[in-house]
Amino acid sequence: MKIDRLIGIITILLQQEKVTAPELARQFQVSRRTINRDIEDICKAGIPLVTAQGYGGGISIEPGYKLDKSILSQEELQSVLAGLDGIDRVSKETYFTKLLEKFSSRNQRLLVDDVILIDLASNCQPSLARKIEVIKKMILENHLIAFCYYGEEGEGQKLLEPYRLVFRCSYWYVFGYCREEERFCYFQLGRLSRLRDVGEIFLVRDVPEAELEFTEETGEEGFHLQAVFEPSEKYRLVEAYGEDTFSVQEDGSLLFEHDFTDYQCMLQWVLGFGGQVEVLEPDKLRQDLRRHAERMCEKYERRKENLSLQEGASPPL
Repeated sequence: MKIDRLIGIITILLQQEKVTAPELARQFQVSRRTINRDIEDICKAGIPLVTAQGYGGGISIEPGYKLDKSILSQEELQSVLAGLDGIDRVSKETYFTKLLEKFSSRNQRLLVDDVILIDLASNCQPSLARKIEVIKKMILENHLIAFCYYGEEGEGQKLLEPYRLVFRCSYWYVFGYCREEERFCYFQLGRLSRLRDVGEIFLVRDVPEAELEFTEETGEEGFHLQAVFEPSEKYRLVEAYGEDTFSVQEDGSLLFEHDFTDYQCMLQWVLGFGGQVEVLEPDKLRQDLRRHAERMCEKYERRKENLSLQEGASPPL
């Protein structure tokens, strides 16, 4: 929607001080002519924007200008502030504070109710914040990035043209064109290390809309899971896939059914329930879970035997 884009442009200008029209057009996936019209509309709304031509030029908000709170409704402002507050949790910048200053005057401070809290941080906060700052800078400067990536098939070096940072399902990802795989990919930030700027500028590609959609790697047919869970796991099933995915049986157990597109994702998810679940189908998953359980038992038995041998060994002379 246009209002969302206008708010987005204002937010970016508050964050970066100066940005070019081509950069805005690329970020919002619209034409430069559309961005020019948006800039005119923002100026008509009373926000003085300054445009500088030539090298080092761009669009910026006039220094010292205080935004009129009437431009946004209270609900819209709450949404913007909640989002920026969440970004502050994984960023070295303080966008939330900067926006409050822009909407405040010397005699009146803007009061913000603690209605919404968005926490985008993770357990590895310092490392994550550094990665986000580096990648964000490389996206804006069109610089190639290199990193080591740890995936299901092992680890490997990647060379990526970064286009977008994405937060989805509790994880941060970088989206871009991978030179090694010769395709657009999503890479989870928690799995990449030794991130660095290659120092090479890449030519921005046209990104098909279908590539921007975040989807799991899919098989041709997918995998249908049917399993029986203990009643104590109801809250986890509701949290993960909703209450329509299971039915309560006469003995109180929960008969769960859901289609997965990724086998390893399904396997790891079921393993997280331990002995609180029995898989009915697919049979391959039943066998894999059994092998996992047998390997675990073997490891614990070996550990037990080693401890027994150590305890029974004669003390050194």
